[in-house]
Parts: sequence; C-alpha cells; structure tokens
Amino acid sequence: MIESFEKIPVKIFTTSTEGSNAVAAQIASLIKERQAQKANCVLGMATGSTPILLYKELVRLHKEEGLSFKNVITINLDEYYPIDKTAYQSYWSFMHRHLFDLVDIKPENIHIPNGEWAQDSIKESCNAYEQIIEKVGGIDLQILGIGKNGHIGFNEPGSSFHSKTRVIHLDQQTRIANTYEFHDINKVPKLAITVGISSIMKAKKIVLLAWGNKAEIVAKAVEGVVTEQLPASVLQNHDDCTFVIDELASTDLTRNKSPWLTGNTDWTPALIKKAVVELALKLDKTILSLTANDYTENNLADLLVLKESVYDINLQVFYMLRDTITGWPGGKPNAVIPAHPERSNPHPKNVLIFSPHPDDDIISMGGTFMRLHDQGHEVHVGYQTSGNIAVTDEFVTRFLDFAVGFEELFGIDNKKSQTILTDARAFLAEKKSTHLDTAEIRAIKGLIRRCEAKATCRYVGLKDENHHFLDLPFYETGAIEKKPMSELDIKITMDFLNKLKPHQIYCAGDLADPHGTHKVCLEIIFESVRRLKAAGTDWVKDCWVWLYKGAWQEWEIAEIEMAVPMSPDQVLKKRFGIFIHQSQKDSVPFQGSDAREFWQRAEIRNANTADLYARLGLTKYAAIEAFVRWHY
Repeated sequence: MIESFEKIPVKIFTTSTEGSNAVAAQIASLIKERQAQKANCVLGMATGSTPILLYKELVRLHKEEGLSFKNVITINLDEYYPIDKTAYQSYWSFMHRHLFDLVDIKPENIHIPNGEWAQDSIKESCNAYEQIIEKVGGIDLQILGIGKNGHIGFNEPGSSFHSKTRVIHLDQQTRIANTYEFHDINKVPKLAITVGISSIMKAKKIVLLAWGNKAEIVAKAVEGVVTEQLPASVLQNHDDCTFVIDELASTDLTRNKSPWLTGNTDWTPALIKKAVVELALKLDKTILSLTANDYTENNLADLLVLKESVYDINLQVFYMLRDTITGWPGGKPNAVIPAHPERSNPHPKNVLIFSPHPDDDIISMGGTFMRLHDQGHEVHVGYQTSGNIAVTDEFVTRFLDFAVGFEELFGIDNKKSQTILTDARAFLAEKKSTHLDTAEIRAIKGLIRRCEAKATCRYVGLKDENHHFLDLPFYETGAIEKKPMSELDIKITMDFLNKLKPHQIYCAGDLADPHGTHKVCLEIIFESVRRLKAAGTDWVKDCWVWLYKGAWQEWEIAEIEMAVPMSPDQVLKKRFGIFIHQSQKDSVPFQGSDAREFWQRAEIRNANTADLYARLGLTKYAAIEAFVRWHY
C-alpha cells in the first residue's frame, strides 16, 4: 500500500550520517566496478549543506580504505553567477574544500560551471558545458539535494522539464534560504548557472538526499502530482531514482503522518492519539464531540473495534491531551499525580537548560525557564556556542566605541582599546562578504552575546555562577560552515554534565535553523548522555531529557508530552527577556525564510499551540510552551 502513495522509492535512515554513509558506500562500489572495467565513473555532484556528510565519508574511504578517485569524472550541478571561483561561498571553493583537495581526483576531470564566464558569451559557455556531459558519456550517478521550494540544482519552480544548462534567476525563497552563506541577503547573487532538468533526467541513476526540515517538500515531490511548479516531482518519471532521507525528513510521508491509510495498523496509544487529534482538527471539532460517522467517513473505522463506544476512544485521547498540561514543569512537590509529565521527587531538582545559541533558552522556553526558577529548582544554563557569527559588524564598533569612552570617562588608559577600535574600523571598512572576521572581532562579537545571555539569566533571577559558556569547538570556524561534531565537543559536554549531575535536561529539538547549529548541538548532547549511560554513571539513570522547539518550528500537537501554559503577563515577561538580546533584534542575520523577529515567532507559535488545545476542547490559555521527552 505504501507504493500507492510513494511514486519514488524512499529509503529512510535514522540519521543523516547513516544515510550519507550508505550512499557513500554505493558510490564507492560504483567507482570500484568501473575501475575493474578500466572505465571512468562519471558522478554528478551537488553542493550545499546536504551532501557535506556524504563527502566526508568519501574522504574517509579514500584516506582509510584506499578508495581511489583517479578514474572519477565529476560534473557539478550549479554555481552562483557572477562569483569569483575562489570566493568562500562559491561552489568551486565548496567542492575543493570538502572533497577535491582531499582525494586523488585528477584536476582535469573536475567540471564545475564557472561563475566568471563572460556575460556576452554565457549562452555558448552553457552549451559547451552540455557538450562536456555528452563527451564523457553521460552521468552514471547523479547526487541531488532538494530546496524547500522543490528545486533541484538551481532549477526553480516554473523551470521547463526540457531545460538544459543555463543562467537562471534565483527564487526569493532560495536567496533567503542561502543568506546564511553571505550574512546579508543583499549580498546573495540573484543569478546562478544550473544544469537543466532534462540534463539531470538523462543520468543513468539518481539519488536525492534530504535531511531534517525538508519533510513537507519531500512528501510533495514523492507523493504529489508531477508539475513544473515543483521541479523535483519530475523525478517520478525517472527509471532509477531513489530518495535517501532521515527520519525527520520522512515525517510528512503518508506512511508516517497517516499510517492508517496505508493498510494494517498497529494501534498504539500514541498512534490513536495522533489519528484522533488529526481527525478533530480536520473536522474542526472538539475531541469529545466526534461521532462514529466521523470515524467511518475518514478511514478510521478500525478504531471503532478497539473500544466499546466512540466516547471511550474520545475520552482516552482527551485525557492524554489533558495530562500533558502542567504548571509544574519540574514536578509538583508533595503530590502524587500518576499521569503527570514529570516526577514529583526529588524536589527541588538540578535543572540544566542547554541553549545552542545564547538566546535559544529565553526564545524557546522562556516561560518554563522562569517558572522552574520561581518554583525553587536549581536552574543552570549551558550556552553551547558563542553565537559570534550572528552579530552584525555595526555592533562591534558601537561597543568598542563605548569601551574607549568608558575608559576615558574614568581616567583609564585607553590606548589599547583605541588601537583595537581603529584596527576594527579599518578592517570592516574593507571587509567583503568572502572575508572572515579577525580573531579579535570574533571575540568581541562573542562577548556581546555572552553579556546579553548573562543579563537574561539575571533577569530570570539566576545566580551568576549558574550560567555557563561551553564554547564548543565545532562552532568556532569564523565562518557560517561549521565543523562536524568532534570528540572534544563530546568530552566538554560530558565533563559539564558530570559536574552538574542534573535531574532534568532541556535541549533544543528544533532542527530547522538554517546553518545546522541546533542539530550538531543536539547530537553532541545525545552522544554524551549515551556514553555516560553506557559507562554506568549513577546520576544518568535518574535524569529526564526534554526537547523544546519554538525559534524555528513547533511540535505537532499529538507529539507534545508536556505543555506548560503561560498567562498574558508571563508572555510579556518572556518578550522583555528576549528583548535583552539587542544584537538579535530588528535585523536577524540568519532568520531563514521567516521574516519575523524571534520574539514574534515565539509568541505566535506559543499562542497557536494554546489555540490548538482549545480547539480540541481543552482549557484556553494565552500561550503554551511544548516539550517532548527523549528516552535513551
């Protein structure tokens, strides 16, 4: 039955690393097969964050297992236009940085559209690129990513299925999504060179990779109609195409979103909750008002045989939702509430809030943060990264100017700070989008964010010794692109956890941030906790881990396991806490495709969650922050 929905084969892996490694093994097998035949292997290559782990594994296979790339010819999909090929953001630089400079591929076998092609002969250059593809015998295996608007390569919505290599005007959504590479959307090129859809479709085999927050577009491409408004949908017409995705990117596929439509269903309590909640929202009814006809007319007749009456099903789901709501996120002391999301004991608890950036704590769970402190728990915040790349250059000179003036005001020798200010102004005046900040400027930007985070913790009421800055090494590249999780990141985190021995951990399960920091931070926490558990660390068995969202996404209502309501006054108090992060207000450097400020996003998402609970027949609150427990 799954095949009747999914018109392209889909392989789902637990993580993007597992999926990437599987595809790397497939590529390695193909390369070796061609080597045995004394033939070349022609690979179509993609760029962006999606294939980074794939290329990392290919490099490992080369260095540790002797995989040779001497018979490999590569054809890259696209490039910004115009752009200097040596610019950090160019795909020429990307490919050399992540793959070509790290393996033994022959330079003459590397083919990438040139962002420096002359404008008056661009059409001829694109035609010549097509001829290269034909000359090498076509592409044996094409690797693709997918944009949130469904583009493949830079073939934006509306691209003809008959298109070939050409210059294309980038969709605004694509430019916004790629702002993280350039810091400023005004610096993102408006044009790009891309291999056309017809050229992609000529590849003998296609593998499309999709991780994380691509679930909605993956489902449309795999299950929807074929249309030029969703370029990736044309892959349904390819004879040998596979989508390789992780679990997060699979959530909108019918097999996961509405599995009861695909055939036999194992009706677990969680799945019953999901189905009934979806039905009630679809019909705009409260849970307790659903009827037998509602179930039978919406493919849920199987549920009617599980209970004696429809009302029993409705009541079960209603209670499941009701029991997620609590004003005591740390557990209610001196109370026995069997269905409460958290344990009553111990009380007070040692609570650790992990914040990937220096403002995720207040943005995503500010109301819960304040309530945990107000209810007497020993709350600590661990800021995992400095967040220094998300500070605009103007803030650097503003604060340096203050430092110089402060020292002058109080008769302190300000020669050193004046020199730093002069040097910073000179550097920033000549800075281009391809330049990395100096170590001094990065340190100042990190200090700005650190001071804002400290001020937020004081606003909540925490003692100064209860905020901690981990400065995880993976983040400190000075560039948008980060390193993968390292052993040092894990060691820092494990040592920190062992020092605090928390009863509760809160961490960001919000994986839609555009530069992937949240994802890496979460992987580091998960790996650290798993290792501590495997080592038999005593405190770990009594520690519960809660995942929050809010800055970029929100949990689906049926997923929520703890819902912490907020009054209108608490919503305002949270807003003012977010305002403390002045460097992130008004102009957000990496806001993704959402143009709203973070405080607006948080309030609207929290209010929407409260509204959904009310629509389902629960108490109406001003706002609700939501959490899902991670079981390890």
